[in-house]
Parts: sequence; C-alpha cells; structure tokens
Amino acid sequence: MRLSTKGEYASRAMLELSLHHEEKPLHIRDISKAQDIPERFLEQILLQLKRAGYLRSRKGPNGGYYLSKPPAEINVAEVIRVMDGPLAPIDCVSVTAHEVCPHESSCGLKGLWKEVRDAVAKIMETATFEELAERTRAARAGRRRGA
Repeated sequence: MRLSTKGEYASRAMLELSLHHEEKPLHIRDISKAQDIPERFLEQILLQLKRAGYLRSRKGPNGGYYLSKPPAEINVAEVIRVMDGPLAPIDCVSVTAHEVCPHESSCGLKGLWKEVRDAVAKIMETATFEELAERTRAARAGRRRGA
C-alpha cells in the first residue's frame, strides 16, 4: 500500500472536519487553510468523499461541508480505500481487489504480503477519526503549554 497525496489530503480533511464535528459546517477555504491543502485539489477530494457517503454539504452563508456520521463511526481505512483503493501491497493478497497470480500456489512471499496487509488493515480499521481528533487536541494543548 502506498498512500497517495490524495489519500493523505483526504485523511487530513476528514481530521479537520472531525475536530469541528459538533460545530457549523466548514468552508473549503477553512479546511484548506487549516490543513495546508490546495483548495482546487481539496474540492475534488471532498466531492469524492461526499459521493462515497462520508460527507454532506450545505449551501449558503452558513454552508460548507460536515461529516455525515459521527467521527467515531468512520475509520481511516475506509477513507483511504475510497481515495487510493485496496490496502494490500500486492493484488494476490487483496481482499477487495484480488487478482490471481500464476505463482500464487507456490509463492513463498504471499504469506508475508498477507501479513503486511493484515497488519496495516488492522491498524487503519481501528483508528477512528474521533480518536485522531482527540490525539490532535492533546498534541495542540501540549504545544500550548510548552511541552
């Protein structure tokens, strides 16, 4: 698995929206500024996340983007799969995009790649955006105290 810039920006945008989940919707420019993401690129990412059902938007002066469900119900793996596809390092061990390899039955590497896939998936599937928002708040509070 290689995280693309699109995947990185999507996770950062979701984090920003999670930090403000209980507040009003966020404008693209506010997300862009807070997370240092180019607005034009962010617009495409947010639309893709909206089409996938993770975001909603509201028009007007009090409009913007907001999460379609609580950040505790959205994990990082879901968002990365939407943006970058399967988490597996190679296709023959992918759960969602498995492709048969001619060496599959006799390959000594397949077990290793499956272990890598399982470890990455476990970490990313258990990391919710609520947890990441809490970590971010704690890190920011520590920085303000001079820690």
